[in-house]
Amino acid sequence: MRVLVVEDHEELAETVAAGLRREGMAVDLAFDGHTALERATVNGYDVVVLDRDLPGLHGDRVCRALAEGGSRARVLMLTASGTVADRVAGLGLGADDYLPKPFAFTELVARIRALARRTQPALPPVLVHGDLRLDPARRAATRAGAQLPLSPKEFAVLELLLAARGAVVSAEELLERAWDEAADPFTQTVKVTVSRLRRKLGEPPLIETVAQAGYRV
Repeated sequence: MRVLVVEDHEELAETVAAGLRREGMAVDLAFDGHTALERATVNGYDVVVLDRDLPGLHGDRVCRALAEGGSRARVLMLTASGTVADRVAGLGLGADDYLPKPFAFTELVARIRALARRTQPALPPVLVHGDLRLDPARRAATRAGAQLPLSPKEFAVLELLLAARGAVVSAEELLERAWDEAADPFTQTVKVTVSRLRRKLGEPPLIETVAQAGYRV
């Protein structure tokens, strides 16, 4: 899952981003409205966590521009004010959900995951392939009942492959969906991660390499 966090308070933004990365999400940051709109237009985010009171370009205008531009990203708007009028105004601009500050991090994660599910085809809460089970909400993966010690990136890649339901997923798509914009597309990052994932999944092998196309489970 790829998320853009837009917050002008840089320390808060970095803290939120670090927590979301520990949850296995790929996170980019923007500290003002103009940068947020530029990144959201270029990159395929699943969710944009958008502070309403932004410098440069107000969060309301960013939200409206995304909605009018046909962005597939779901918008979770943050604000210091939690009045009904503010919530109604934000939702009227095209926001998909609203979370007043201060907020509990666990609630933020739950709302992001709920919004991300709306951008994807309906999937069961637990992804199953043979004796492999993946529970995204609990960040748990097992094979034949044994826990798999997956890193956040390995978990994200496996989730994307299982969600594809047998379809081939290209290395480029895995890089775009599981890594942030700092990832170098010319490295072997995806190949190395898939290799580690294969070792942890054990035998018989589950991940197939499709020549010149990508990977599938």
